[in-house]
Amino acid sequence: MKRNNTEHIGKLISQFLRQEGLETPLGEQRLLDSWNEVLGPVIASYTKTLYIRNQILFVHLTSAALKQELMMSRELLVRNLNKHVGSMVITKIVFQ
Repeated sequence: MKRNNTEHIGKLISQFLRQEGLETPLGEQRLLDSWNEVLGPVIASYTKTLYIRNQILFVHLTSAALKQELMMSRELLVRNLNKHVGSMVITKIVFQ
């Protein structure tokens, strides 16, 4: 028996997440989880806390020198992190 109304499971899951208001929190968590992978283990070792509020990623670093270095490449980091998760999750990074 052939079915005419078939849809891809990925599309159905995306629709469900959007309808239930879970798409944004899931994207935020995926971005936070990707920090170590995108920036590497050295920078990850100097990262104390990460959180997202109102599409702004707040990063607390334990090294002032690293903070200054990363501040100069903020826009590139935003693009790379968003690209890694496949959606526009953050618009800005604030280093603390």
